[in-house]
Amino acid sequence: MPTTPGTPAPRNRPRAAVAMNPAAATALLDARSLAALDEVCDLAPLPVLDDFGTDRARAVLAEAELLLTGWGCPPLDTAALDAAPRLRAVIHTAGSVRGHITEACWERGIEVSSAAAANALPVAEYTVAMILLSGKRVLERARDYRAERRRDNWLATPDRVGNYGRTVGILSASMIGRRVIELLRPYDLPVLLHDPYVPDAEAAELGVRPVGLAELFAASDVVSVHTPLLPATRGLVSRELLTSMRPDAVLINTARGAVVDQDALTDVLRQHRIRAVLDVTDPDALPAAHPLWECGNALITPHLAGSQGNEWRRLVDLAAGEAGRWAAGDGFAHPVRRERLAFLA
Repeated sequence: MPTTPGTPAPRNRPRAAVAMNPAAATALLDARSLAALDEVCDLAPLPVLDDFGTDRARAVLAEAELLLTGWGCPPLDTAALDAAPRLRAVIHTAGSVRGHITEACWERGIEVSSAAAANALPVAEYTVAMILLSGKRVLERARDYRAERRRDNWLATPDRVGNYGRTVGILSASMIGRRVIELLRPYDLPVLLHDPYVPDAEAAELGVRPVGLAELFAASDVVSVHTPLLPATRGLVSRELLTSMRPDAVLINTARGAVVDQDALTDVLRQHRIRAVLDVTDPDALPAAHPLWECGNALITPHLAGSQGNEWRRLVDLAAGEAGRWAAGDGFAHPVRRERLAFLA
């Protein structure tokens, strides 16, 4: 099996172990993925590690120079690191490393990489698809067509339907937010951006117009939320912002449910002021009796925008590429920096 395209041929194959939830391993690590990883590192035999306190885990960790992690990886705390004296790097086959990378990792100088860039693409693709579908009101019109079994008068289509010149507001130039901006470039959609950490010159390079938070919501036909959930962003999308949105505007949230004041959003939707596409809620699995389920102007999907199905291969391909680079002494192409962790999802 050849190495992943673009992966440097390693000068050595570092001893590596896989740590994640067994169900995640079943989804991610098919024969193709295991072969790609084994080209660039000496993988410890499966099963994967999901508890660093067992005798087997301690024996595997004692030899590991590189740890390949995924969803459900236990925290790499001091006790786990004490059992892994040779460990020098961690490659995460998913997005956020908050669940398992601890201060002890940074203090020991362990290098960290994440497949967040690979996971950003399907989220951005979902977002762009929903922007375009909502502009044509595809889901609502298809529902009505199924119910009525006859075409409407297409020459009487109201001016608010369509994707020409529709203003899209991006909340946060995160990794996913930037991919959305990139994917929107071929369309006739002016893009606004609110991100206090992006200077005007950088916004110009991105091809967007920087605006304040209030203007983003008041001036956009679609607002797409891409900010990470941090103490400062919890409830950031407030009742005031939601009620300021244009009539029939669309809120898309693929970030975290708690970034939005969900009670306020429910109220505004029940008033039929705006529409919403929600891939995330708070909690992520809404209670069966939650009133959001009854809002016909809200499309709620089960947190599916991120990598699923064959898209998991992209995550492992990136991880294999990172392992090859690291083994060759070239460093990570997608490093996670300690000083940036507070701004990441």
